[in-house]
This record gives sequence, structure tokens and C-alpha cells, in this order.
Amino acid sequence: MLIIIEIMASLYSMKIEELSGIGIKRAELFHKLGVYSVGQLLNFYPRDYEDWSDITEISNVTDNTTVCIRAVVGSAFKTGYTKSGKFIARVSVFDDSGGAELVFFNNRYIVNMLKYGQTYLFFGKASHTLDGVSMVSPIFQPEKSSTAVQPIYNLTAGLNNKFIINSVKKALKLLPNTVNDPLPEELRTRFKLCDLKYAINNIHFPESIMALETARKRLVIEELLVLNLGLRSLKNRKRSQNKNIIIDDCSEQFEKLLPFALTNAQKRVISECIGDMKNPEITLNRLVQGDVGSGKTAVAASVCYTTINNGRQCAFMAPTEILAEQHYNSLKELLEPAGIRTALLTGSLRASEKDSIRKQLESGEIDLVIGTHALITDKTLFSDLGLVVTDEQHRFGVAQRAKLLSKGNSPHLLVMSATPIPRTLGLIIFGDLDISIIDELPPGRQEIETVIIDSAKRERALGFVRKTVEQGRQAYIVCPLIEEGDSDLISAEEYAAELMLNHFSDIPVGILHGKMKPAEKEAVMRDFADNKLKILVSTTVIEVGIDVPNATIMMIENAERFGLSQLHQLRGRVGRGEEKSYCILVSDSTTQNAYERLKTMKSTRDGFKIADADFRLRGPGDFFGSRQHGLPKLSISSLADTRNLDISQKIADYVIKDSQNLTDDRYRALSGEIKRLFKSTGDETLN
Repeated sequence: MLIIIEIMASLYSMKIEELSGIGIKRAELFHKLGVYSVGQLLNFYPRDYEDWSDITEISNVTDNTTVCIRAVVGSAFKTGYTKSGKFIARVSVFDDSGGAELVFFNNRYIVNMLKYGQTYLFFGKASHTLDGVSMVSPIFQPEKSSTAVQPIYNLTAGLNNKFIINSVKKALKLLPNTVNDPLPEELRTRFKLCDLKYAINNIHFPESIMALETARKRLVIEELLVLNLGLRSLKNRKRSQNKNIIIDDCSEQFEKLLPFALTNAQKRVISECIGDMKNPEITLNRLVQGDVGSGKTAVAASVCYTTINNGRQCAFMAPTEILAEQHYNSLKELLEPAGIRTALLTGSLRASEKDSIRKQLESGEIDLVIGTHALITDKTLFSDLGLVVTDEQHRFGVAQRAKLLSKGNSPHLLVMSATPIPRTLGLIIFGDLDISIIDELPPGRQEIETVIIDSAKRERALGFVRKTVEQGRQAYIVCPLIEEGDSDLISAEEYAAELMLNHFSDIPVGILHGKMKPAEKEAVMRDFADNKLKILVSTTVIEVGIDVPNATIMMIENAERFGLSQLHQLRGRVGRGEEKSYCILVSDSTTQNAYERLKTMKSTRDGFKIADADFRLRGPGDFFGSRQHGLPKLSISSLADTRNLDISQKIADYVIKDSQNLTDDRYRALSGEIKRLFKSTGDETLN
């Protein structure tokens, strides 16, 4: 994040090659690290630090440990060559407790860099040889100019750490005596944050470990605050005037169509959605999060019903064809008796069928279309699209969502997700969406018994699977994705073959993995849904997918290799029918982290509690695929830092209450930081 402003503007316009000691060639190396100006160099924070404050006496050095010794150069260098022709230089050093030998390879300048009789700090790995303590190529500094904590920077070939350190020191000397701080003094005092100049100096060259922590806290919280305020501003600015105002709320009429009663949570979320659609000032732009089985589809159906009864069309996009078909079948059965015309549009339909559906959509003969990516092709046009619903939003890219929205005149947007996302992370990731949470399960939902076993009990578990299948039910068996070097794991294909040959030779077993073609995956899932396959051996591609009420066992191999949120999603594939269901977690891991995570799975079915635990234990992980959310790149902070995320949220609330649009002069610099950060994403709406 570019954090030093106004007075420092000249440093951002000062090219890196203009800094003393950096020419055109070295500038090109800095460019590889994303550093083009002197100002950016000051924001090129260390990736790690070495603590040189703990000095070890030479006599106390243990073998093969990294230490820092304070020693005097006690001899002249002895130089020569190794058998392979490498230049080698040796020198003796000593402290009050004893002596050591330092060895340097391929460094002809070293003989002039260490002066006889001078005291230095040497940092590196020490070992014991027949001749005593030895250190090979330690890094060093004169005692007088050394600092307790040494920065370690990301490097590229041709730029070593020492050169970057010297370059940063030169850049810091160009800082003005007074730096205009984006955080006003009153705010810093209230939230106990240091000033900007102190933070910049001590993030690079800390006076102590405590000074480093103080500096880091300030810079992390500022970056998260800028992100937070920027996303809040984006939410406000992206909200266009409602061009599809809903006059009549038909949710009570819809409820009469249902063969069951909605939960209070479902009613509340439906009310929130329709409230947005009736508001002339805003367009519905809402994420509906609900745990597996919480009834998100019923909420979406109610909002669609109201939209259609107000004279507009709806588009419902699902990530897979089979999921689209399941939504279509249930929505058609529910809505067509009420006079709502529904259609299914997927890539596997015959060309003539797709053409017919598209003509009816364009003419307005179809009220609700459910489909996959076929909905966003250029050929698909609508008469009057009023609402877009996307299921499992993290499976779609931002561009795909935007493409579907572009097919109407600022249609409303309802995003559904069963992927449990920590509340704090959800506020950040989906900063441009309002968030509704269905935090109540319908009565009668089957409890899923979760058990943890080791591989010694696998045979017994497979016997239980066989017994269950023989009683007419079905089972999933999930294997982790295999990464390079995972020689201890077998692939889903190998495992399925083993099961077919040995344990279930008389039972239809299917195989599903990510490298299969989409049509092959659809066919296997359909056969499982139709009960033609009794056991499905799969990787996590079934994490979001089919609804098979007859499946009552989810057995997960090497369960410790999955995130808790993934495990929760997989467990949610069962427990959808009337029969008792089971989730069997197989793991031989003995680590404390794995134990805590699997214990969490056993103790709760609350997806949000599980997500919070996963977030705490593993960080944000890949909740949404490869950066589909399009957030600005963070320089020093992390979305896994829940404590500082919470602090930044509180500061953002304070700032907005103090100056809603940051128009107060005290926040002019902070406003500039928001524009700068979001400009890096290509979003010019804040400029």
C-alpha cells in the first residue's frame, strides 16, 4: 500500500534508478520486485527478521545452530583454493570465552571487509569441527553500527539482501522531518497507534522487537482500515437508483404454495431482500448465506415469485448442469401451478431446444429461466430481466456475474452461498454486497453422526458401508487431491479400483475427479443421483453438487488434509433424507492442529462456527478460488489476522461516524490512500 503522501509525493515520482548507487541495470532488478520508485521502496517491507539481540558466547555454541556472536577479528586472512577451484578465505575471531574460525567461499573482497582488531557481530549457522567452532559465510556488521533486529527482504537474482538494506537506508534519509500522517493524531491516540514516520523507520530497521511490533501493528491496521473504508465506499457508489422497483410484496402469497412452513430466519431474509427491491434509492445487491439445508432455495424462490408477479423476468444460474436440473425440477413443480412459466437452459440441450427457449425469453414468454453458463452467452437475451440469482457464488468469476447482470437494465442481484465464510471475512470479501444470514435450520433436519477413526479401523468402516448399501442406501467415499510428492497417498482412481476389486466387487461403484471432462462428470453424478451407482469415490468435486437424499454415509480419507469448511461442505452431502446419516473421518495424523480441527467437526454442525475455527487455524485459505473477488493486493496485512481486522472495523465505524464521506480536512490524506489502493485493482469509481 502506498502510505506516505503529499510531502512524500516527490519520492513516488523519483524513479528508483535516481537513488544513489542504483543504475539502470539494478533498477530493472528492482522492477521485478514491483519497486519502480523510491517511495515504493519504502513500502517494500521486509518479509522476515533476524534477531541479533541474543548474543551467544563462543564457548556456549551448540552444534548446527543459528547464533549471533560478538567477536574480535584476531588474525590475518588465510586464502587459497578448494580442489574444485573455489576461492576460500579463513580468519580467526575470539571473544572472552574462546575462539572460532570463519570460512568464506568465492568472496575475494572479504579480506578488505573485516579489519584486524575490530569487533563485529556475526550471524549464521555454527558447527563444531575437530579444530573447534566454525561458521561458514556468516553475515556480519560492525558492532557500533549494528541493530538488534535485522530485516530480510524478498530477493531476485542479482539483488542480495545487503544491497537492498543499504538502498532502503538511503531512501529513509530522504524522508522529510514531518510526514503528513493519514491517521489524525486524535485517532492514533484513541486506538493507541504510533505515528507514520516511527512506523516506517521501525518496520525496516527496528530499534527492538517491541518497536517492530508497534510499527507493524500501525501499518497493518492502517492497510486494513483503508481496505475497509474503500469497500464501504464502493458499496455505496455501486448502488444505482432502483430501476426495477417492486410495488407488491407477494411473499405471503408464495408461502401458501409451500407444503411446509418457512423458518423465522427465512422470513426475515425474504423481507430484507424485498425491502431492498421496494426501496427507490437502491438496487437489491445481497449475499444470502445459509448453512447446508437451511432453505436458501426457498428464499430465492420467494423473491423470484414476487419479482415475476411484478411483471419482470428472473434468471437463476447454477455452477453445474445437474444442480441446475435439480433447481429447475423443484422450482417448476412449485411455481408452475401458480401460472409461472419456467425453463431450463444448459449447454447440453440440443441447439433447436436452446434456440426455442431463447426466443421465448426474448419475447417475454418465459418468466423464470434456470441454467448454467449458457445463460451468459451473447445469444441469450431477455425481454425484461428484473432479478439475477447465482447459486454458490464463489464458483463464478466476477466477470461472469457482471455478464449476466448486463442482460437487464440494472436488475436486482441475489447471491446464494452454502460455503460457510467467517463473518469478518465475509464483510471484507463481499464488501460490495449486503449480507443476510439464514441462521436457523428447518425442523426435522436429520442429525449427522460424525466419527473419527484411524486407518486401522478402515476395514470395519468399509464393512459398515457395505451393510448400509445392502439395506438400499448409498455412500460417498472422498479422497484428497494428490499433489507432487504425496507418495503416501493413492489417487481416487486407484482407490476406486481397489474397492471394486476387493471390497465391493458386486456393487456398482462410480469414480469422479477434476480431470474428467464435464460431460463425464455430469453422467457419473446423474447415475449416482438415479441410484444406478451405489458408491461414489470422488475428490472434492462433489463438495458442491448433487442432492441425493438416499446417500447416508460420507467417508473421507486423510481428513486432516482438508480445510474444516471443505469437510463441512462434504458432510452436508448426506443427511438430506429421512434416514440417519454418518460422516466418517479417517486420519492417522497426530499433530495438535489436525486434532483440534477434526474435534471441531465432531463437536458442531454450525457452519459459521466451523468457518471461524478454520479461519483461526488455517487462515483464509481459498474460500473463493483464485482471487475471483478482485481485492486489492495487501502489502503487509492478512485477512487471517482476525484481531486486527476487528480493530480496523471499529476504527472504520469511528471514522464514518466522525466524517461520513471523509470530507473533513483531517481525513483528506486517508481518502487519498483509499483512492490509491483501489486504483491498483483498476477500479476508478473511487477517483
